[in-house]
Amino acid sequence: MTVLSFDEQGVDVIYEGHEFRLEKSLIEDAIEKPYPDVTDHEVLKIVEADPPLSGEPQRISEVLESSTDE
Repeated sequence: MTVLSFDEQGVDVIYEGHEFRLEKSLIEDAIEKPYPDVTDHEVLKIVEADPPLSGEPQRISEVLESSTDE
């Protein structure tokens, strides 16, 4: 299982027991759109070749907004 933790500057990732960070600029370059418009599914596809996707994709701006509402 892959764990993604989003913040304003990038994403902390835990993948197969390895922890690393994907910076905002790297994600924008890879997906070719602004960081807030990138979805969690798109980030997951950067990490895994064929990820098991479930649910509706959420834009990073939505994820960050919901985390500040709590």
